Amino acid sequence: MDQAITAKIREFVHEREWERFHSPKNLVRALAGETGELLAEFQWVDEEASWSAREDGELRAHVSEEMADVAIYLNRLADVLQIDLDQAINAKLTLNTSRYPVGQSKGRATKYTSLKEDS
Repeated sequence: MDQAITAKIREFVHEREWERFHSPKNLVRALAGETGELLAEFQWVDEEASWSAREDGELRAHVSEEMADVAIYLNRLADVLQIDLDQAINAKLTLNTSRYPVGQSKGRATKYTSLKEDS
């Protein structure tokens, strides 16, 4: 992740003396709560209407704000646990590349554990 953003978040937390509240458990709970708020923006709309978040100014603003909250808590959790999020993402993409070979997964929403059975 952008180290400047991580430093900004760390400074924000430090200025308020919130470090003591930022245990991994609490951060994961906060992350889940913010993810729920993001989900709520799409809760009762159909697939087609969900795409309106690209153009609808008010919905887009709400979604953007909730996405930022999710990203901030995820970044903070990675910082507290000393996990390099970029490295973790790259490792997961490498793993998923082997789990989801293009020939077996292209155009399919099948979990990797069932791909070979369905081919």
